Amino acid sequence: MARDDGSLDNDYLHYPHRHHGYDHDRYDWSMLSERPPVTWPGDKTLAVWINVSLQFYPLNQRGVPFKVPNGMTMPYPDLRHYSLRDYGNRVGIYRLLKALAHYQVRPTFAINAQLAEQTPYLLERLMAFVNSEGGEFMCHGWNMDHLHYGGQDRDEEAEIVGRSVATLRKLTGQPIRGWLSPAKHQSWNTPELLAEQGIEYCADWVNDELPYAFRTDNGPLAMMPLTTEIEDQFVMCQNLHSEDAWVDQVKDAFDFLVEESRQQGGRMLALNLHPWLVGQPHRIACLEEVLGHIAGHEAVWQAPAGEILDAFQAQAGGAR
Repeated sequence: MARDDGSLDNDYLHYPHRHHGYDHDRYDWSMLSERPPVTWPGDKTLAVWINVSLQFYPLNQRGVPFKVPNGMTMPYPDLRHYSLRDYGNRVGIYRLLKALAHYQVRPTFAINAQLAEQTPYLLERLMAFVNSEGGEFMCHGWNMDHLHYGGQDRDEEAEIVGRSVATLRKLTGQPIRGWLSPAKHQSWNTPELLAEQGIEYCADWVNDELPYAFRTDNGPLAMMPLTTEIEDQFVMCQNLHSEDAWVDQVKDAFDFLVEESRQQGGRMLALNLHPWLVGQPHRIACLEEVLGHIAGHEAVWQAPAGEILDAFQAQAGGAR
């Protein structure tokens, strides 16, 4: 309430969640520069997580509660955008797999459960890559039109989360420890529902460069920040920068984090890729340039998200 002179009453700033750091208790306030130094296996200073997002965009998109970025934008049937997204799963991904193998990258494949279910050949190729080269699968929800959002019926969301995780676990035979929401969008219930399904880490929150502990009513959950700022679709599709500019930005981020990690302690670089975008013939060389810049660097430990989380949690001050 305002006083007669227009100033605010002191009581205005006093409410249950008003405290140092955040107005919630999901995780503790923590400045990156003040945390205990982190080291990665082999005394490396920079952990690199390469994430490949494999997505299915339904042609008859509902757009509830909003049209997901990179989805259908034209009146139904939007065949141009539908087939371009499909290109990534039919053509582009195989160029990525070749590049990843060449540079000995062990990726995390974040895949929509419906895509895994309806494209067994694609899933078999991904599983063969994981078995031969290393890597892991992460659940990317059901599809890119089944969003999680505030106001969504909890039972409806619980069914989607449960179906997605169970389907991917059954099809891959992997424990499926991680989750990436379609469009990185959550409801207030999403973290609880993930923990309820035995998910150990979530990649939706992008407010750090190290994993951190996250509280839910169903037990702990770790956040593995999958940065938006240097992912291919954000730079090229939303910021409308060229593929060459994307290469420069990724390399700049990498070089900076290498130096910072040497001075202040371990850091993590998380790079999200979309096969329909960087799997194009005029862009695959850009991805190869990025991977070549990273691969074999003396400061780098490259691993899937789950292994990075395990290494982090094993150290004093890790997220538990």
